[in-house]
Parts: sequence; structure tokens; C-alpha cells
Amino acid sequence: MRTNFAAVRFAMTLSIVAVVMAHASMVASSADLPATPARDGVKPRNVIFILTDDHRYDAMGFMGHPFLETPNLDKLASGGVHLKNAFVTTSLCSPSRASILTGLYTHKHRVIDNNRLVPEGTIFFPQYLQREGYQTAYIGKWHMGANNDDRRPGFDHWISFKGQGNYLPPGPNYTLNVNGERVKQKGYITDEMTDYAVDWLDAQKDTGKPFFMYLSHKAVHSNFTPAERHAGRYADADLSFLPRGEGITAEDNSPRWVRDQRNSWHGIDFSYHSDNGLDYLYRRYCESLLAVDDSVGRVMQKLKDMGVHDETLVIYMGDNGFMWGEHGLIDKRVSYEESMRVPMMMHCPDLYQGGTVVEKVIGNIDVGPTVLHAAGLETPDYIDGNSFLDLPNNPNMDWRQNFLYVYYWEKNFPQTPTQFALRGDRFKYITYYGLWDADELYDLTTDPGEKKNLLYDPEYKSVAKEMENELYKMLGDAGGMDIPMNQPSGGSQNKRWLEKGGKAAANFPAAMVVDEPLNRQAK
Repeated sequence: MRTNFAAVRFAMTLSIVAVVMAHASMVASSADLPATPARDGVKPRNVIFILTDDHRYDAMGFMGHPFLETPNLDKLASGGVHLKNAFVTTSLCSPSRASILTGLYTHKHRVIDNNRLVPEGTIFFPQYLQREGYQTAYIGKWHMGANNDDRRPGFDHWISFKGQGNYLPPGPNYTLNVNGERVKQKGYITDEMTDYAVDWLDAQKDTGKPFFMYLSHKAVHSNFTPAERHAGRYADADLSFLPRGEGITAEDNSPRWVRDQRNSWHGIDFSYHSDNGLDYLYRRYCESLLAVDDSVGRVMQKLKDMGVHDETLVIYMGDNGFMWGEHGLIDKRVSYEESMRVPMMMHCPDLYQGGTVVEKVIGNIDVGPTVLHAAGLETPDYIDGNSFLDLPNNPNMDWRQNFLYVYYWEKNFPQTPTQFALRGDRFKYITYYGLWDADELYDLTTDPGEKKNLLYDPEYKSVAKEMENELYKMLGDAGGMDIPMNQPSGGSQNKRWLEKGGKAAANFPAAMVVDEPLNRQAK
């Protein structure tokens, strides 16, 4: 049953609207913001951005999932636009969230892991909306850098929690930050954040101002915890479709580090250093998604109740993907499709015909420019992303051919190396830094599972070189040739399970092994 804290929440909101933002000294003030000229003929539109955590691209009913029920997400696609090739620049919570809010590549905003403060001078795109008179709200998980829930710039209304937060309150005194006041978390976090969201939307009916709401869910991050009403829903679901790392061998020139990672925190043989197993984790993951779908339905119903359903732009996105047994891995960070690809839908009946599908490669760096476009504003020159607002109605418009992916090694999770990838419409090229191992080239049209590494195939030698050249050109053009470094913070999940081959290491890729010396001395 829904708990109603509306009176308390909005009394708090009114009492501290004038409070100076706690992080004002760390970011640019409105007077320091670059100009954002108005676009001709574009009326500022209401925008809602809904972000989920670790939601992979195909974990939705309309994507053909064998049992997962997501009727409200399905309606976003059937009644709006499915951006089927949406990707993140770095498949990790904080770096991806920073790229969404700044429009910048990871090496530029420098939030390269989950423990870094946002650098001084960082600009979040909602600051531009705020300057133009938008009512702005941030509700949910921030998780970008510091382990605090202080109000961040760009938002009039602020509700958040520290770090990852908790699906359920861990104790009677656990609190949220509600506009600077400590308020106890009362129940299941997905539902509670949705309560706050619909209450805030309801308060916008008579303001006469456009609004922007950023609803950021904790779900479906581990430890996967479904709402009580959904627990056990998929206890008997058939999971035979899940991959178990099949076809990932040295003979196929799969990198050694990938096969080594199978027995690690992020591998299917020692997932999160537990013995729960892939099936248990996956069932809980799917059940935890159900409350997110409920949340989307409630937000959309509130827009109908307000009479602004058709004119409001709603964007739904995951902050990164998730591996569920592909290549023998779980979780994210890597350059494979299941890790870097995310769900993304747009809904706005005044703009788009239902059931539209966009094939172009979209990035998380494009969200800010798109929202600014919907607000009638041009994108500042320093931003790396581009607006995709017109793409559904103009599929032949000029757009990127390749997408740049980066990930920087973390001592906290040392099993995944620094890597750079170029993802095109057909081919993907992956290279590693500081690692003696195989790079990778895949033809995504014939090998969507990325199991056949073509890097050593003579037929694809020229393709590999072209992709390598383009990757380094894009890195150079984007100022990414210097690897950012941070002092490690926190522990290191670096254990292997002896029972699963803890003493052994994987064989080198076949193409890197010879059976006789390559150079012989004359005798």
C-alpha cells in the first residue's frame, strides 16, 4: 500500500527553496555558464528522464524475453520510439552517470570509477534549464563520486541517498536527504522514490513553468532485492536460455584475461565471491525489475491525470548494461555488447509516431544535448554529444558512424583491464592497455554474440587496421590519449575459488603461441 508523505515533503520543500546549494563552490555558477542560444521555433517542452541501474538492453518483454513482464516499458516503445542501438561510453555507474549529466567522455569529466568526486568547474546540463526558468527535480540515486547525498547544482528539488542506497531501510534511523532535511526511508526504495516523483509532478500543474524531472532508480543493481509483491514470481522460470560461457576458448583467440575472469567476482564460477549461482541471481534481477516497470506506469498515469501526457517528452535509459553468462562473465565494465548496450525509449505523442525504431548508434553523452534541444536551446560547443531529438522523424540526418568506448582499470576490481573500443554499425574493434593479450575484432552482423575473434584472420587485416586508426583518431580528437589516474580507494575483490581452478590460469590465445623458435642462430 502506498505511503503518502506529500504534506511533509512539500512543507520541507517550501521551507528551503532559498538554501544555497551545498556544492556551489565545486561547480560553475549560472553566471559562469556558457551561452545556450535559443533554437528558432522550438517551444520549451516538459521533460522527464528516467534512469535505471544495470538494466541491460534486452531485459524487457517487447524485446522477446521468454518470461519477463514489462507492460509499461513495452508501452513506451509501442507508443513512442525505441532507440535500439543505445550505448554508454563507460559501462560503470558513476562514469556513465557523469557522462549523462555532462555530455562528456569519461576522460574529460574524470569520474573514472565509483569513488571519485566530481571535479571543480563541472557543469551539469540541468543548470542550463534552471537558468531558463525550468522547474527542476532530482529524485533517486546519485552515486557519482563522493559517498554523500548533498544537493547538486541544477536542481530546485532534491531527494537522494548516500552511495548505492538500500532497497529496504537497513535500520530504523536510516535517512534520505529531502531538500536538505533528514527523512527516514519508510519502505521499498523503488516505490518510495516513485511516490516522491508523482507528488512533485502533481505540484507542477499550476506553476505555469516547464519542468524537468530526473528520476534515478537504485534498481536493478545488486544485491538484487524485489518488492515483496514480486518476490518469487520467477522461482520456477526456465533459465536454460542463459549462456554459460560456451565457445570462449584459446583456440578461438578469446583473450586470456576473459577466460581467467570466469573464476572471479565478475565471473559465472565465483559470482560476487558467493555460491548463489547464476540462476539465483538472474531470477532476483528480473523480479527486481518489476517494480521499475510499475514506477514507469505510475509516472505516465500522472502525466495523463495532469493533461500533459502527449506534450511531455519522456526518456527511459539504463546507466549501463549487464553480462549474464556471455563470455563466462557477469556484471559490466567490459566492451562486449551486453555490457555497453542499454535500453532506451522516448515517448512524446506530439512529436513521434508510436512504434518508431531508430537504428543509429546513440550514446549516453547525447542525453543532455537532446534535453536542451527539447527545451529550445542549442548545445554548448564543449559538449561531446549530439541531440537525437529529430532522429526518429529524420533517420537520414547526418549522424556518427562509430561510437567510442573506454574503461579504466580499477584496483577495486582488478580482473578487468583498461580497454578502448570502437563500435561501428558492422564491426567492433577492442584493444587493451598494459596487457599482454589478444585484441579483438568482431563482425556484429554475422556474430552478434562476439565469439569469433577476426583479428588474426588475414581476410580482415585491412578492416582491423582501419578500425584501429579510427579508434586512435577519435581518442586524439576527443583529448583521450592520456590515461587519467586516481589513487585507489577501498578494498580489492581479487580472490579466486580453488575448487574452480584457483591455481590455474587460462592458456594464451592460439594465435599468440608458437611451437618452435621464430629466430634461429646459424650453427
